[in-house]
Amino acid sequence: MSACAQPPQPESASEIAYLRSHYIKHEFRIPMRDGVRLFTAVYVPRPGAFADPGPYPLLITRTPYGVGPYGEKSYPLALGPSDEFEKTGYIFAYQDVRGRFMSEGTFMEMRPHLGIKESPKDVDDSSDMYDTVEFLLKHTASNNGKVGLVGMSYPGFYTSAGIIDSHPAIKAASPQAPLTDLFLSDDAYHGGAFMLADNFGFYLGFLPMHTPTTKTPHSPFRFGAQDMYSFYLSIGATSNLETKVLHDPNPYFHDQLIHDTYDDYWQSRDISRHLTDVHCAVMTVAGWFDGDDLAGPFKTFHSIDALNPDAVNTLVVGPWNHGGWAHNDGDQLGDVEFGSKTSLFFRSQIQFPFFEHYLKNKASAPLPKAYVFETGTNVWHKYDSWPPKIAIERTLYLRAGGRLSFDPPLASEDDHDQYVSDPGRPVPFLNFNFSDVPARYVDGDQRFASRRPDVLVYQTEPLTEDLTIAGPVAPQLRIASTGTDSDFVVKLIDVYPDDYHDSPPAHMAGYQQLVRGEPMRAKFRDSWERPQPLTPDAITKVNFSMPDINHTFLRGHRIMVQIQSSWFPLTDRNPQTFTDIPFAKPEQFVKATESIYHSPTTPSSLDILVLP
Repeated sequence: MSACAQPPQPESASEIAYLRSHYIKHEFRIPMRDGVRLFTAVYVPRPGAFADPGPYPLLITRTPYGVGPYGEKSYPLALGPSDEFEKTGYIFAYQDVRGRFMSEGTFMEMRPHLGIKESPKDVDDSSDMYDTVEFLLKHTASNNGKVGLVGMSYPGFYTSAGIIDSHPAIKAASPQAPLTDLFLSDDAYHGGAFMLADNFGFYLGFLPMHTPTTKTPHSPFRFGAQDMYSFYLSIGATSNLETKVLHDPNPYFHDQLIHDTYDDYWQSRDISRHLTDVHCAVMTVAGWFDGDDLAGPFKTFHSIDALNPDAVNTLVVGPWNHGGWAHNDGDQLGDVEFGSKTSLFFRSQIQFPFFEHYLKNKASAPLPKAYVFETGTNVWHKYDSWPPKIAIERTLYLRAGGRLSFDPPLASEDDHDQYVSDPGRPVPFLNFNFSDVPARYVDGDQRFASRRPDVLVYQTEPLTEDLTIAGPVAPQLRIASTGTDSDFVVKLIDVYPDDYHDSPPAHMAGYQQLVRGEPMRAKFRDSWERPQPLTPDAITKVNFSMPDINHTFLRGHRIMVQIQSSWFPLTDRNPQTFTDIPFAKPEQFVKATESIYHSPTTPSSLDILVLP
């Protein structure tokens, strides 16, 4: 018997039995204004199942990943964003979005928002949410007329779209790790570099569907004898993944691959431009170590603030990977420990009270503008803005001899460092063989990279007092390259003291913990829409911004910066020839000598915000 056909294990069976005894399941095909019907599973508390007799609020999640198990007699293992919800009485509604699984219509990746709709045929994900709410309020018994929205990652995008010109019944929403602007440091591209391994792995399973349908089983992709690094290196140009590996075209992956500038395809899908007329309380959630969607939550939060100045708008950020607040304890990621079960705290003390207050009128202390976890010290902080208004602008300068200092370089120092970047031997993002992208890479040990000749290392002396950075990190590089294009990956690292107390099995003495890392493709240095080649050997400014951090470098630790020109196969290889990279020819992949300048007239630095 295959694993997928195994009967529920005892624990799973008891969880399903609990839901059966406490909820009645209904399935609807809800008509949208253009006649398309969207499949929706609704779970309503049984009379007398809870101490609270109701009526109950609706909590809606819209998703492209399926709302199974299908059939009114089939129940899932859990309902709601955490146990607290299903144990107290909510009406849960889960909907397949257009063109996915059992819903009719045509699926479109991050369907562009239309704004004004001139006819019933003009639909988007905001109108679909509005029509869904309208239907459920009229056809679901025991509802109290209040609606909450919640979703993580892609469902987070649908949550964001659902609060635009929002239905009056929507009182609270939580977009969590929401896809927001896929080209600008969300899933698809970071700094203009294609997020290769994550994207290809995702689209192997995220396939077009003929609706209405349920998912067709497919065999998982196997790398064979090769690990992921060797596999992607053997492929050559990324377009070969379509012609040599996929065989059956996947238009979703194809669109990601060929739209390699910030063109209309991406700009029309930036939901943050449209977050207007938000009339509910919003709690946007992010994880400091989310390798997929970290920039999106910050962009969503700031956009709601700018476009809806009177809205209740809160940002919550913890020490989590992508969705880690929903699925684990949050006390550790890889080797790095956080001192408490941060995910449990979030679920019970932040998320649940938020919805209870706005959907059930339960008393609850108002959330601050920003409720953020500070890594390093491992404590939660509340701020009335993000970044905190008290943060002070400071500059960390790269110096000769591998030094990093708040003092600018001197004229007497060597003015630059060099390394040779070879696209035939790119710098890996992990120091072990792998067949997927592990969550732990985002705070992993970087000692393996610092030993490579194609990685430059700069670090401070041991700190004499704690130093907390709170906000974005902005590299300001002065570079020269023998190529006509190159990537520059900047990594900000916390170096633990050599006498740091080990906690086996991890060896943390001398650990080089990644705090933030981002690539920047040099051809986008002046414009995301119109890339320009580098002039070989000419000193050039390459400035960019990395997603925010809130990290304390403790006394005795060092701050380190590593600079390299590949991060493979996390990002695709830059051939170091100005060309259409997905279709680069083998002869266009060339070695390049990269120079990083750090003189008084050509300084390279990191602009940061430091708490006093």
